[in-house]
Amino acid sequence: MSVKVESSCIACGACESICDAVFKVEDIATVDESAVADNMDCVKEAADACPVGAIIVE
Repeated sequence: MSVKVESSCIACGACESICDAVFKVEDIATVDESAVADNMDCVKEAADACPVGAIIVE
């Protein structure tokens, strides 16, 4: 499973507050790919919570 953050990210921090093991937000959210597999539940929750739909889970 892969996770990416689209350029539409507004750096609101919602994903990091839900799943800080995977997402870090500075100017844009970034993904720690090595942590995705162990945290899929919160990754999906963060993607659902993203106000602009910038988190893509494939």
